[in-house]
Amino acid sequence: MNFKSISSLLFLGLSTLTLSACDFNNNVESNTQVQPKNIIMVVADGMGPAYPTAFRYYHDDPGTPLVERTIFDQILVGSASTYPASESGYISTSDASGAALASGVKKNNFFVTDSAASATALAAGIKTYNGAIGIDQQKQAHLTVLEWAKSIGKTTGIAVTSQIVHATPASYIAKNEKRGNYNAIADNYFDLKIDGKFKADVMLGGGTKYFIREDRNLKDEFVAAGYQYIDKFSQLSTLDSNKQVLGLFADVALPSALDSDNKNRLRTLTQTAIKQLENDNGFFLLVEASQVDWGGHSNDIAYAMGEMNDLSTTMEYLKDYVKHNPNTLVVLTADHNTGGFSIGSNGVYEWQPHFIQLLKKSPNKIANLLATNEITDQHLTELLGFTISEEEILQFNVIKLEQTLAARQQKLNANEAKIALTKRYYDAIKNIIDIRTHSGWTSGGHTGIDVPVYAIGQGKEQFYGFQDNIEIAEKLFKLMGKE
Repeated sequence: MNFKSISSLLFLGLSTLTLSACDFNNNVESNTQVQPKNIIMVVADGMGPAYPTAFRYYHDDPGTPLVERTIFDQILVGSASTYPASESGYISTSDASGAALASGVKKNNFFVTDSAASATALAAGIKTYNGAIGIDQQKQAHLTVLEWAKSIGKTTGIAVTSQIVHATPASYIAKNEKRGNYNAIADNYFDLKIDGKFKADVMLGGGTKYFIREDRNLKDEFVAAGYQYIDKFSQLSTLDSNKQVLGLFADVALPSALDSDNKNRLRTLTQTAIKQLENDNGFFLLVEASQVDWGGHSNDIAYAMGEMNDLSTTMEYLKDYVKHNPNTLVVLTADHNTGGFSIGSNGVYEWQPHFIQLLKKSPNKIANLLATNEITDQHLTELLGFTISEEEILQFNVIKLEQTLAARQQKLNANEAKIALTKRYYDAIKNIIDIRTHSGWTSGGHTGIDVPVYAIGQGKEQFYGFQDNIEIAEKLFKLMGKE
Protein backbone atom coordinates (compact mmCIF):
# COMPACT_ATOMS: atom_id res chain seq x y z
CA MET A 1 0.00 0.00 0.00
CA ASN A 2 1.47 3.40 -1.00
CA PHE A 3 1.63 6.58 1.06
CA LYS A 4 -1.27 8.17 -0.83
CA SER A 5 -3.53 5.21 -0.04
CA ILE A 6 -2.57 5.32 3.62
CA SER A 7 -3.26 9.05 3.73
CA SER A 8 -6.66 8.51 2.15
CA LEU A 9 -7.55 5.86 4.68
CA LEU A 10 -6.41 8.07 7.55
CA PHE A 11 -8.48 10.96 6.21
CA LEU A 12 -11.50 8.68 5.84
CA GLY A 13 -11.03 7.39 9.40
CA LEU A 14 -10.70 10.88 10.84
CA SER A 15 -13.73 12.02 8.88
CA THR A 16 -15.72 9.10 10.25
CA LEU A 17 -14.64 9.94 13.78
CA THR A 18 -15.59 13.58 13.24
CA LEU A 19 -18.99 12.61 11.91
CA SER A 20 -19.49 10.24 14.85
CA ALA A 21 -18.62 13.00 17.28
CA CYS A 22 -21.06 15.35 15.54
CA ASP A 23 -23.77 12.70 15.64
CA PHE A 24 -23.06 12.17 19.35
CA ASN A 25 -23.31 15.88 20.12
CA ASN A 26 -26.48 16.20 18.06
CA ASN A 27 -27.92 13.21 19.89
CA VAL A 28 -27.25 14.86 23.25
CA GLU A 29 -28.77 18.15 22.08
CA SER A 30 -31.82 16.38 20.68
CA ASN A 31 -32.53 14.89 24.07
CA THR A 32 -32.37 18.10 26.10
CA GLN A 33 -36.17 18.29 26.21
CA VAL A 34 -36.63 14.74 27.50
CA GLN A 35 -38.26 14.86 30.92
CA PRO A 36 -38.20 11.48 32.66
CA LYS A 37 -41.11 10.84 34.96
CA ASN A 38 -38.94 9.36 37.73
CA ILE A 39 -35.39 10.32 38.70
CA ILE A 40 -33.22 8.22 41.00
CA MET A 41 -29.95 9.86 42.03
CA VAL A 42 -27.46 7.43 43.52
CA VAL A 43 -24.37 8.70 45.35
CA ALA A 44 -21.68 6.21 46.28
CA ASP A 45 -19.87 8.19 48.94
CA GLY A 46 -16.09 8.02 48.52
CA MET A 47 -16.21 5.77 45.45
CA GLY A 48 -13.31 6.92 43.31
CA PRO A 49 -12.50 4.91 40.16
CA ALA A 50 -10.32 2.33 41.91
CA TYR A 51 -13.28 0.90 43.85
CA PRO A 52 -15.45 -0.27 40.92
CA THR A 53 -12.29 -1.58 39.25
CA ALA A 54 -11.38 -3.53 42.37
CA PHE A 55 -14.95 -4.78 42.63
CA ARG A 56 -14.66 -6.20 39.11
CA TYR A 57 -11.69 -8.31 40.20
CA TYR A 58 -13.28 -9.11 43.58
CA HIS A 59 -16.41 -10.29 41.76
CA ASP A 60 -14.56 -12.22 39.06
CA ASP A 61 -15.25 -15.89 38.37
CA PRO A 62 -11.80 -17.54 38.62
CA GLY A 63 -13.04 -20.45 36.51
CA THR A 64 -13.24 -18.35 33.33
CA PRO A 65 -10.30 -16.99 31.27
CA LEU A 66 -11.54 -13.39 31.10
CA VAL A 67 -12.61 -11.06 33.89
CA GLU A 68 -16.38 -10.65 33.82
CA ARG A 69 -17.83 -7.16 33.52
CA THR A 70 -19.93 -5.84 36.36
CA ILE A 71 -23.04 -3.68 36.39
CA PHE A 72 -20.73 -0.67 36.76
CA ASP A 73 -18.92 -1.53 33.53
CA GLN A 74 -22.24 -1.91 31.72
CA ILE A 75 -23.59 1.52 32.57
CA LEU A 76 -20.47 3.75 32.68
CA VAL A 77 -21.03 6.96 30.69
CA GLY A 78 -18.52 9.54 31.90
CA SER A 79 -16.65 11.21 34.73
CA ALA A 80 -16.87 14.28 36.94
CA SER A 81 -14.56 16.65 38.76
CA THR A 82 -15.35 17.30 42.41
CA TYR A 83 -13.37 20.32 43.63
CA PRO A 84 -15.06 22.64 46.15
CA ALA A 85 -15.16 26.44 46.12
CA SER A 86 -12.35 28.47 47.61
CA GLU A 87 -13.65 29.99 50.84
CA SER A 88 -11.60 33.14 50.29
CA GLY A 89 -12.86 33.77 46.77
CA TYR A 90 -10.75 36.06 44.59
CA ILE A 91 -7.94 38.46 45.33
CA SER A 92 -6.34 41.05 43.08
CA THR A 93 -2.80 41.66 44.26
CA SER A 94 -1.17 38.86 46.24
CA ASP A 95 -1.84 35.54 47.88
CA ALA A 96 -1.45 34.67 51.55
CA SER A 97 2.33 34.34 51.18
CA GLY A 98 2.64 37.73 49.53
CA ALA A 99 3.30 36.40 46.04
CA ALA A 100 2.04 38.74 43.34
CA LEU A 101 -1.00 37.63 41.36
CA ALA A 102 -2.69 39.12 38.35
CA SER A 103 -6.03 40.79 38.94
CA GLY A 104 -8.88 38.30 39.05
CA VAL A 105 -6.69 35.24 39.58
CA LYS A 106 -8.37 32.72 41.83
CA LYS A 107 -6.86 32.39 45.27
CA ASN A 108 -5.36 29.02 46.07
CA ASN A 109 -8.01 26.33 45.90
CA PHE A 110 -6.88 23.09 47.44
CA PHE A 111 -9.14 21.05 45.10
CA VAL A 112 -10.10 18.35 47.63
CA THR A 113 -13.74 18.36 48.67
CA ASP A 114 -15.59 16.97 51.65
CA SER A 115 -18.95 15.24 51.37
CA ALA A 116 -20.98 18.32 52.31
CA ALA A 117 -19.56 20.65 49.66
CA SER A 118 -19.70 17.95 47.01
CA ALA A 119 -23.21 16.83 47.90
CA THR A 120 -24.36 20.44 47.82
CA ALA A 121 -22.83 20.71 44.34
CA LEU A 122 -24.67 17.56 43.22
CA ALA A 123 -27.92 18.68 44.86
CA ALA A 124 -28.01 22.41 44.13
CA GLY A 125 -25.54 22.96 41.31
CA ILE A 126 -23.31 25.37 43.24
CA LYS A 127 -19.73 25.38 44.48
CA THR A 128 -19.43 25.95 48.20
CA TYR A 129 -17.00 25.53 51.08
CA ASN A 130 -16.23 22.23 52.78
CA GLY A 131 -18.76 21.61 55.52
CA ALA A 132 -21.62 23.58 53.98
CA ILE A 133 -25.06 22.00 53.74
CA GLY A 134 -27.28 23.42 50.98
CA ILE A 135 -25.78 26.92 51.15
CA ASP A 136 -23.19 28.91 49.21
CA GLN A 137 -20.05 30.70 50.38
CA GLN A 138 -22.11 33.68 51.51
CA LYS A 139 -24.29 31.33 53.62
CA GLN A 140 -27.27 31.83 51.31
CA ALA A 141 -29.63 28.87 50.85
CA HIS A 142 -30.09 27.35 47.39
CA LEU A 143 -32.83 25.26 45.84
CA THR A 144 -31.98 21.57 45.40
CA VAL A 145 -33.14 19.09 42.80
CA LEU A 146 -35.14 17.23 45.45
CA GLU A 147 -36.85 20.45 46.54
CA TRP A 148 -37.62 21.36 42.93
CA ALA A 149 -39.09 17.90 42.35
CA LYS A 150 -41.36 18.40 45.34
CA SER A 151 -42.41 21.84 44.09
CA ILE A 152 -43.56 20.43 40.73
CA GLY A 153 -45.69 17.73 42.32
CA LYS A 154 -43.38 14.72 42.49
CA THR A 155 -43.06 12.56 45.56
CA THR A 156 -39.57 12.59 47.07
CA GLY A 157 -37.45 10.41 49.29
CA ILE A 158 -34.05 9.37 50.59
CA ALA A 159 -32.70 5.88 51.29
CA VAL A 160 -29.20 5.72 52.80
CA THR A 161 -27.00 3.45 54.92
CA SER A 162 -25.65 6.28 57.10
CA GLN A 163 -27.72 8.39 59.47
CA ILE A 164 -30.25 10.25 57.31
CA VAL A 165 -28.89 13.58 58.57
CA HIS A 166 -25.36 12.82 57.31
CA ALA A 167 -23.75 15.20 54.82
CA THR A 168 -25.04 13.73 51.56
CA PRO A 169 -28.76 13.30 52.33
CA ALA A 170 -28.75 16.50 54.40
CA SER A 171 -27.50 18.54 51.44
CA TYR A 172 -30.63 17.66 49.47
CA ILE A 173 -33.05 18.70 52.25
CA ALA A 174 -31.45 20.90 54.93
CA LYS A 175 -29.66 24.27 55.13
CA ASN A 176 -26.83 24.62 57.63
CA GLU A 177 -23.44 26.28 57.93
CA LYS A 178 -21.85 23.16 59.41
CA ARG A 179 -22.46 19.54 58.49
CA GLY A 180 -21.91 18.32 62.05
CA ASN A 181 -24.97 20.13 63.42
CA TYR A 182 -26.99 16.92 63.23
CA ASN A 183 -29.77 17.93 65.61
CA ALA A 184 -30.39 21.21 63.79
CA ILE A 185 -30.33 19.37 60.46
CA ALA A 186 -32.88 16.88 61.78
CA ASP A 187 -35.04 19.82 62.86
CA ASN A 188 -34.82 21.14 59.28
CA TYR A 189 -36.36 17.92 58.00
CA PHE A 190 -39.54 18.76 59.88
CA ASP A 191 -39.48 22.55 59.97
CA LEU A 192 -38.40 23.49 56.44
CA LYS A 193 -41.13 22.86 53.90
CA ILE A 194 -41.88 23.42 50.22
CA ASP A 195 -45.24 25.10 49.62
CA GLY A 196 -46.28 23.92 53.09
CA LYS A 197 -45.33 20.32 52.37
CA PHE A 198 -42.59 18.19 53.93
CA LYS A 199 -39.63 17.95 51.58
CA ALA A 200 -39.25 14.17 51.83
CA ASP A 201 -42.17 11.73 51.76
CA VAL A 202 -39.92 8.76 52.49
CA MET A 203 -36.84 8.79 54.75
CA LEU A 204 -35.05 5.50 55.33
CA GLY A 205 -31.70 4.95 57.06
CA GLY A 206 -30.14 5.44 60.47
CA GLY A 207 -30.14 8.26 63.00
CA THR A 208 -32.62 7.57 65.79
CA LYS A 209 -30.58 9.60 68.29
CA TYR A 210 -31.08 12.77 66.27
CA PHE A 211 -34.85 12.38 66.01
CA ILE A 212 -35.67 11.14 69.52
CA ARG A 213 -33.90 13.59 71.85
CA GLU A 214 -34.43 15.08 75.29
CA ASP A 215 -35.06 18.52 73.81
CA ARG A 216 -37.30 17.37 70.96
CA ASN A 217 -39.00 14.20 69.73
CA LEU A 218 -39.17 14.59 65.98
CA LYS A 219 -40.34 11.01 65.56
CA ASP A 220 -43.54 11.81 67.45
CA GLU A 221 -43.96 15.04 65.51
CA PHE A 222 -43.72 13.21 62.19
CA VAL A 223 -46.18 10.56 63.38
CA ALA A 224 -48.59 13.27 64.50
CA ALA A 225 -48.25 14.81 61.03
CA GLY A 226 -49.33 11.52 59.41
CA TYR A 227 -46.09 9.65 58.86
CA GLN A 228 -45.67 5.95 59.54
CA TYR A 229 -42.68 5.23 61.78
CA ILE A 230 -40.71 1.97 61.72
CA ASP A 231 -37.42 0.94 63.28
CA LYS A 232 -36.99 -2.66 62.10
CA PHE A 233 -36.31 -4.04 58.63
CA SER A 234 -39.01 -6.63 59.20
CA GLN A 235 -41.56 -3.80 59.26
CA LEU A 236 -40.75 -2.65 55.74
CA SER A 237 -43.22 -5.13 54.28
CA THR A 238 -46.01 -3.83 56.53
CA LEU A 239 -46.02 -0.25 55.26
CA ASP A 240 -49.12 1.42 53.87
CA SER A 241 -48.04 2.60 50.40
CA ASN A 242 -50.46 5.54 50.62
CA LYS A 243 -48.77 7.11 53.65
CA GLN A 244 -45.47 8.90 54.16
CA VAL A 245 -42.81 7.05 56.13
CA LEU A 246 -39.91 7.69 58.48
CA GLY A 247 -37.78 4.59 58.99
CA LEU A 248 -34.80 4.76 61.35
CA PHE A 249 -33.06 1.43 61.82
CA ALA A 250 -30.05 2.33 63.96
CA ASP A 251 -29.03 4.84 66.59
CA VAL A 252 -26.57 6.38 64.13
CA ALA A 253 -25.58 4.46 60.97
CA LEU A 254 -26.65 1.01 59.83
CA PRO A 255 -24.20 -1.86 60.47
CA SER A 256 -21.73 -2.50 57.66
CA ALA A 257 -22.87 -4.84 54.88
CA LEU A 258 -20.41 -7.50 56.07
CA ASP A 259 -21.95 -7.47 59.56
CA SER A 260 -25.59 -7.04 58.58
CA ASP A 261 -28.18 -9.79 58.69
CA ASN A 262 -29.34 -8.35 55.37
CA LYS A 263 -26.23 -8.13 53.16
CA ASN A 264 -28.25 -6.23 50.56
CA ARG A 265 -29.69 -3.65 52.91
CA LEU A 266 -29.32 -0.74 50.47
CA ARG A 267 -31.19 -2.65 47.80
CA THR A 268 -33.95 -3.47 50.29
CA LEU A 269 -34.30 0.18 51.32
CA THR A 270 -34.28 1.30 47.70
CA GLN A 271 -36.98 -1.17 46.69
CA THR A 272 -39.16 -0.09 49.59
CA ALA A 273 -38.66 3.61 48.89
CA ILE A 274 -39.64 3.21 45.24
CA LYS A 275 -42.73 1.23 46.16
CA GLN A 276 -43.78 4.00 48.53
CA LEU A 277 -43.04 6.81 46.09
CA GLU A 278 -44.56 5.53 42.85
CA ASN A 279 -47.43 7.69 41.59
CA ASP A 280 -48.84 9.23 38.40
CA ASN A 281 -46.72 12.40 38.68
CA GLY A 282 -43.44 10.56 39.23
CA PHE A 283 -40.85 10.75 41.98
CA PHE A 284 -37.33 11.85 42.88
CA LEU A 285 -35.31 9.49 45.08
CA LEU A 286 -31.85 10.00 46.53
CA VAL A 287 -30.04 6.74 47.28
CA GLU A 288 -26.69 6.79 49.06
CA ALA A 289 -24.23 3.93 49.44
CA SER A 290 -22.84 5.85 52.41
CA GLN A 291 -20.22 3.51 53.76
CA VAL A 292 -17.92 2.94 50.79
CA ASP A 293 -16.44 6.17 52.11
CA TRP A 294 -16.02 4.78 55.62
CA GLY A 295 -14.18 1.76 54.28
CA GLY A 296 -11.83 4.16 52.51
CA HIS A 297 -11.33 6.35 55.58
CA SER A 298 -10.49 3.23 57.60
CA ASN A 299 -8.19 1.90 54.85
CA ASP A 300 -10.28 -1.26 55.09
CA ILE A 301 -10.65 -2.86 51.65
CA ALA A 302 -12.85 -5.67 52.97
CA TYR A 303 -15.30 -3.11 54.38
CA ALA A 304 -15.29 -1.20 51.08
CA MET A 305 -15.87 -4.31 48.94
CA GLY A 306 -18.79 -5.35 51.14
CA GLU A 307 -20.37 -1.94 50.51
CA MET A 308 -19.60 -2.14 46.79
CA ASN A 309 -21.33 -5.51 46.64
CA ASP A 310 -24.44 -4.02 48.25
CA LEU A 311 -24.32 -1.13 45.78
CA SER A 312 -23.90 -3.57 42.89
CA THR A 313 -27.03 -5.51 43.78
CA THR A 314 -28.88 -2.21 44.15
CA MET A 315 -27.81 -1.08 40.69
CA GLU A 316 -28.77 -4.45 39.20
CA TYR A 317 -32.24 -3.94 40.66
CA LEU A 318 -32.43 -0.37 39.34
CA LYS A 319 -31.36 -1.48 35.87
CA ASP A 320 -34.20 -3.99 35.88
CA TYR A 321 -36.59 -1.33 37.22
CA VAL A 322 -35.73 0.97 34.32
CA LYS A 323 -36.28 -1.91 31.88
CA HIS A 324 -39.86 -2.17 33.11
CA ASN A 325 -40.26 1.59 33.67
CA PRO A 326 -38.44 3.20 30.72
CA ASN A 327 -39.58 6.70 31.70
CA THR A 328 -37.13 6.53 34.63
CA LEU A 329 -33.63 7.99 34.81
CA VAL A 330 -30.98 6.60 37.16
CA VAL A 331 -27.72 8.50 37.68
CA LEU A 332 -24.90 7.13 39.83
CA THR A 333 -21.74 8.96 40.79
CA ALA A 334 -19.47 9.56 43.77
CA ASP A 335 -19.08 12.77 45.73
CA HIS A 336 -15.29 12.28 45.91
CA ASN A 337 -12.61 9.63 46.28
CA THR A 338 -11.52 8.38 49.70
CA GLY A 339 -8.37 6.67 50.92
CA GLY A 340 -6.21 6.80 47.82
CA PHE A 341 -6.71 3.05 47.41
CA SER A 342 -4.44 1.25 44.93
CA ILE A 343 -4.85 -2.18 43.35
CA GLY A 344 -1.36 -3.51 43.98
CA SER A 345 1.30 -2.13 46.31
CA ASN A 346 5.03 -2.04 47.10
CA GLY A 347 6.02 -2.93 43.54
CA VAL A 348 4.19 -6.27 43.57
CA TYR A 349 2.37 -6.82 40.28
CA GLU A 350 -0.68 -8.63 41.60
CA TRP A 351 -3.87 -8.22 43.62
CA GLN A 352 -5.42 -11.12 45.52
CA PRO A 353 -9.05 -10.30 46.43
CA HIS A 354 -9.92 -13.91 47.29
CA PHE A 355 -8.52 -13.30 50.77
CA ILE A 356 -11.30 -10.74 51.29
CA GLN A 357 -13.91 -13.22 50.11
CA LEU A 358 -12.75 -15.71 52.77
CA LEU A 359 -13.54 -13.38 55.69
CA LYS A 360 -16.31 -14.63 57.97
CA LYS A 361 -16.99 -11.16 59.42
CA SER A 362 -15.74 -7.62 58.95
CA PRO A 363 -12.22 -6.84 60.19
CA ASN A 364 -13.65 -4.52 62.83
CA LYS A 365 -16.05 -7.19 64.08
CA ILE A 366 -13.22 -9.72 64.21
CA ALA A 367 -11.14 -7.25 66.23
CA ASN A 368 -14.02 -6.83 68.68
CA LEU A 369 -14.34 -10.59 69.10
CA LEU A 370 -10.60 -10.98 69.67
CA ALA A 371 -10.63 -8.26 72.33
CA THR A 372 -13.00 -10.32 74.47
CA ASN A 373 -11.59 -13.78 73.82
CA GLU A 374 -8.30 -15.59 74.15
CA ILE A 375 -6.32 -15.48 70.93
CA THR A 376 -5.42 -18.79 69.33
CA ASP A 377 -4.22 -19.51 65.83
CA GLN A 378 -7.25 -21.74 65.28
CA HIS A 379 -9.73 -19.09 66.37
CA LEU A 380 -8.10 -16.35 64.30
CA THR A 381 -7.82 -18.61 61.25
CA GLU A 382 -11.52 -19.49 61.53
CA LEU A 383 -12.52 -15.83 61.70
CA LEU A 384 -10.32 -14.70 58.83
CA GLY A 385 -10.85 -17.78 56.68
CA PHE A 386 -7.16 -18.19 55.88
CA THR A 387 -4.15 -19.53 57.76
CA ILE A 388 -2.26 -17.20 60.08
CA SER A 389 1.50 -17.48 60.52
CA GLU A 390 3.24 -17.90 63.88
CA GLU A 391 4.77 -14.45 63.45
CA GLU A 392 1.31 -12.92 63.01
CA ILE A 393 -0.03 -14.72 66.10
CA LEU A 394 2.94 -13.38 68.04
CA GLN A 395 2.10 -9.89 66.82
CA PHE A 396 -1.41 -10.13 68.34
CA ASN A 397 -0.03 -11.41 71.64
CA VAL A 398 2.47 -8.54 71.76
CA ILE A 399 -0.35 -6.06 71.11
CA LYS A 400 -2.37 -7.56 73.95
CA LEU A 401 0.57 -7.33 76.35
CA GLU A 402 1.34 -3.73 75.34
CA GLN A 403 -2.26 -2.63 75.69
CA THR A 404 -2.66 -4.36 79.08
CA LEU A 405 0.32 -2.39 80.38
CA ALA A 406 -0.91 0.83 78.78
CA ALA A 407 -4.36 0.42 80.31
CA ARG A 408 -2.83 0.09 83.78
CA GLN A 409 -0.58 3.10 83.29
CA GLN A 410 -3.40 5.25 81.92
CA LYS A 411 -5.90 3.91 84.50
CA LEU A 412 -8.44 2.97 81.84
CA ASN A 413 -11.67 1.29 82.86
CA ALA A 414 -12.62 -2.05 81.32
CA ASN A 415 -14.60 -0.52 78.44
CA GLU A 416 -11.89 2.01 77.59
CA ALA A 417 -9.26 -0.71 77.65
CA LYS A 418 -11.34 -2.88 75.31
CA ILE A 419 -11.83 -0.02 72.85
CA ALA A 420 -8.09 0.67 72.76
CA LEU A 421 -7.26 -3.02 72.33
CA THR A 422 -9.89 -3.41 69.59
CA LYS A 423 -8.39 -0.53 67.64
CA ARG A 424 -4.92 -2.06 67.75
CA TYR A 425 -6.28 -5.45 66.68
CA TYR A 426 -8.28 -3.79 63.89
CA ASP A 427 -5.17 -2.10 62.52
CA ALA A 428 -3.26 -5.39 62.67
CA ILE A 429 -5.99 -7.28 60.81
CA LYS A 430 -6.21 -4.62 58.09
CA ASN A 431 -2.45 -4.79 57.70
CA ILE A 432 -2.56 -8.58 57.30
CA ILE A 433 -5.28 -8.25 54.65
CA ASP A 434 -3.38 -5.51 52.81
CA ILE A 435 -0.24 -7.64 52.76
CA ARG A 436 -2.14 -10.74 51.57
CA THR A 437 -4.08 -8.87 48.89
CA HIS A 438 -1.35 -6.34 47.97
CA SER A 439 -3.67 -3.39 48.61
CA GLY A 440 -2.20 0.07 48.99
CA TRP A 441 -3.41 3.34 50.54
CA THR A 442 -2.17 6.91 50.37
CA SER A 443 -4.55 8.63 52.79
CA GLY A 444 -7.01 8.27 55.62
CA GLY A 445 -8.99 11.12 54.06
CA HIS A 446 -10.24 12.27 50.68
CA THR A 447 -8.29 12.78 47.46
CA GLY A 448 -9.02 15.09 44.54
CA ILE A 449 -9.22 12.74 41.56
CA ASP A 450 -12.21 12.67 39.21
CA VAL A 451 -14.98 10.18 39.87
CA PRO A 452 -16.96 7.97 37.47
CA VAL A 453 -20.48 8.78 36.30
CA TYR A 454 -23.02 6.11 35.38
CA ALA A 455 -26.52 6.46 33.93
CA ILE A 456 -29.45 4.27 32.89
CA GLY A 457 -32.74 5.16 31.27
CA GLN A 458 -34.45 8.19 29.80
CA GLY A 459 -32.12 11.17 29.47
CA LYS A 460 -28.93 9.23 30.22
CA GLU A 461 -27.25 10.81 27.16
CA GLN A 462 -27.03 14.08 29.06
CA PHE A 463 -24.33 12.61 31.29
CA TYR A 464 -21.98 11.28 28.61
CA GLY A 465 -18.37 12.42 28.79
CA PHE A 466 -16.61 14.68 31.25
CA GLN A 467 -18.49 17.13 33.45
CA ASP A 468 -18.13 18.98 36.72
CA ASN A 469 -20.29 17.86 39.63
CA ILE A 470 -22.40 21.05 39.54
CA GLU A 471 -23.36 20.18 35.97
CA ILE A 472 -25.02 16.99 37.16
CA ALA A 473 -27.47 19.04 39.22
CA GLU A 474 -27.92 21.52 36.36
CA LYS A 475 -28.83 18.68 34.01
CA LEU A 476 -31.28 17.17 36.50
CA PHE A 477 -32.96 20.56 36.98
CA LYS A 478 -33.31 20.89 33.20
CA LEU A 479 -34.64 17.36 32.84
CA MET A 480 -37.32 18.31 35.38
CA GLY A 481 -38.28 21.41 33.40
CA LYS A 482 -36.39 24.09 35.33
CA GLU A 483 -34.56 26.51 33.03
